[in-house]
Amino acid sequence: MIETLTFTYPASARVARRAHVGVVASGNCELLLEPSPEPCASVTVRTSVGGYATTWEAVLARFFARHSIAVRLEIDDFGATPAVVAMRLEQALEQAR
Repeated sequence: MIETLTFTYPASARVARRAHVGVVASGNCELLLEPSPEPCASVTVRTSVGGYATTWEAVLARFFARHSIAVRLEIDDFGATPAVVAMRLEQALEQAR
């Protein structure tokens, strides 16, 4: 069963373009990031591993505390660890800038 989580974070900075990083495969995740016209980051996480909403919230809150970017972000998780998620977030930001 797939669990869908949604999060919103305030944002002040913009990114230049879309980014797509990662693939949905064992222990990995895929991120689709696009600029948002709203002054916030809107995140949708689809995960096959239930019960980790608090972990997702911690990883995302840490990222958006460092990078206050206005984006729409979709994450398709396939059992990725927090370290892999953090790496993919940084990669997506680098591509979008």
